[in-house]
Amino acid sequence: MVHRQQFTVPVSYDVVFTRDLFALTNLALANVLPQAGSPARMAVFIDSGVQQAWPGLAGKIAAWARAHNDAVILPEPPMVAPGGEQAKNDLLFVQRITHQLQRMQICRHSYVMAIGGGAMLDAVGLAAAVFHRGVRLIRVPTTVLAQADSGVGVKNSVNLDGVKNLIGTFAPPYAVLNDTLFLQTLDERDWRGGIAEALKVAAIKDASFLDELERLAGALVARDLDAMETVVKRCARLHLDHIATGGDPFETGLARPLDFGHWAAHKLESMTNFALRHGEAVAIGIALDVYCAARLKFITAGERDRICALLRRCGLQLWHPVLEKRSGSGALLVLNGLEEFRQHLGGRLTLTMPDGLGRKRDIHSLAPAIVADGIAWLAATHKQPLPASR
Repeated sequence: MVHRQQFTVPVSYDVVFTRDLFALTNLALANVLPQAGSPARMAVFIDSGVQQAWPGLAGKIAAWARAHNDAVILPEPPMVAPGGEQAKNDLLFVQRITHQLQRMQICRHSYVMAIGGGAMLDAVGLAAAVFHRGVRLIRVPTTVLAQADSGVGVKNSVNLDGVKNLIGTFAPPYAVLNDTLFLQTLDERDWRGGIAEALKVAAIKDASFLDELERLAGALVARDLDAMETVVKRCARLHLDHIATGGDPFETGLARPLDFGHWAAHKLESMTNFALRHGEAVAIGIALDVYCAARLKFITAGERDRICALLRRCGLQLWHPVLEKRSGSGALLVLNGLEEFRQHLGGRLTLTMPDGLGRKRDIHSLAPAIVADGIAWLAATHKQPLPASR
């Protein structure tokens, strides 16, 4: 006898764009919480990098909670957690978070708020997803990359054994609150790095977004907050539309379009021991893949050059010396990223490439010789003067 059990679970969550989230008069957080019954019990974790940039943040959050005690109760003052990739490099951080949640008597009807960059959100999100089989997570992304891309998605993960995102879950957040003011204090590397993810989604989904990125490039380099907010909002909407309408929100299939440029990026991060940040690695991965796409006649050489020039005009480097690193047998080590990507997909290798700008196609193999030629091309290109803007 076989009985096929089948049911569906509706998923919805609010993604809110605001400024000065914890100002006493800002009700964005209160508005996403239940309006009836007792106040929400909430554990709050702040990325150590955010705490350093905003030293009064914990006190500001506590003051907001006291002023709105009909909406939320903090069992303990906001806690500081490690930020950056160190938060994701093993499972010990996740275990420490779960111990803290247990001490605070957080239950399945409570909330966990994570305030930080993408790596910290990933790790705290994983802890929330496995504690009591799932506690409601409110993300407050504080970097360009997290507000535009990873922070609005449905994945949580940590690295293991040098493999990026090896351990993780698909667990949608309860809500995402994007506070543009947090972007003001980002260092140059994190400000620029998130632009790579915006260009990634534009290249395969929305050619008009490429036009807008070109128009805003100067303002982005000049750290114009309004320009960056425009980019973040549009990129986040494209990301959310893909999750909602792409037909595979939990990535059970073989294709992962939003990982365009990532097979090399993930490998470059681990090869540099994460000295190369995610957005920086994605910029190089995009440049390498658009070279391959041009060789395969999916895009023109002019379109390849346009994307690479735009990355450079936004302050992103398209080169790192580890690209040329080889094994004892002479093979390029970055090519191991293809096999690791195939394993991560759990089946047949599937790489998303642009098919003309603003469209995509999937391929299932990539000749090492083409990748090697692409690396040589990048080595020469990054030394050339930046071409004039369009």
